[in-house]
Amino acid sequence: MGGAETNVAGSLAHFGHNAAMVSTLPDNAVGRAVLGEIRKHGIDTSFIRFAPGRMGLYFVTMGAAVRPSEVTYDRAHSAFADDAPEAVNWDAALKGAAWFHISGVTPALGPNGAKAAQRAADAARRMNVPVSFDGNFRSKLWAAWKGDAPGILKGLMASADLAFIDDRDVAVILGQQFSAGDDLERRRAAAKAAFTAFPQLKRIACTVRVTSAAQAHQLSAIMFTRGSEHKARTYALEGVVDRIGGGDAFAAGVLHGLITKMDDAAALEFGLAAACLKHSYPGDINLAHIADVEDVLKGPGGDIRR
Repeated sequence: MGGAETNVAGSLAHFGHNAAMVSTLPDNAVGRAVLGEIRKHGIDTSFIRFAPGRMGLYFVTMGAAVRPSEVTYDRAHSAFADDAPEAVNWDAALKGAAWFHISGVTPALGPNGAKAAQRAADAARRMNVPVSFDGNFRSKLWAAWKGDAPGILKGLMASADLAFIDDRDVAVILGQQFSAGDDLERRRAAAKAAFTAFPQLKRIACTVRVTSAAQAHQLSAIMFTRGSEHKARTYALEGVVDRIGGGDAFAAGVLHGLITKMDDAAALEFGLAAACLKHSYPGDINLAHIADVEDVLKGPGGDIRR
């Protein structure tokens, strides 16, 4: 049980932060089971409501060797997707918040999700709550209802202080291709275009992944600001257990760094180490604590702890 924003909240809760989730669950046994799972990770569920409907699902066929994993969605007309955009009192939900985090999955679920996402981001801006936005472009979800992904995501980007996006996300949002050069050069060009298009945007961060097989990856990360660029180290990940949720673990790690006043380079390294650890856990939510991430940052290990 998980989901993009849930994964970020769960990881931040494991790092010791007060993280709250705003959502809608079906008023049935499945919805109550999900609520229990969210609470288990220490997430505040005060602003999770129940409504009639079904639970949105997705199914993962896990990859092996040269066959990649594949996701099949069954999320149409869930209690969340069909809930009224005006259902949440965002002034109450965001009161006292240090950050508001939202992903591109929420607006991809349908017109109600898109309106609700923008309404939430607008409320955060009005209340001077910094917004972090994870592009999380899911073409299958957008295609299911023929949603205007560029227009809707552009509205959310206009509210973001921190964006977890890469050149592919920027290409969708701005309708501009970034094909020249290597991964770093494409991301650098996309960041420049995003900073030009969205004047309130302060930071862009993303992972850089090279996959040689389903269980063998190399993972690094980069952060751009309007005046600097930070490149993190590269980790070789062999025997990957589950990569799903790795981007959310990265986002939570970077947010933890910024909340605790790390400089940008240190926040990026913490986020990358957290993302690497997530690849060793099954399920969506990163179970690592701060000490686990700090152990990774110290250097190679892996021996049994006794």
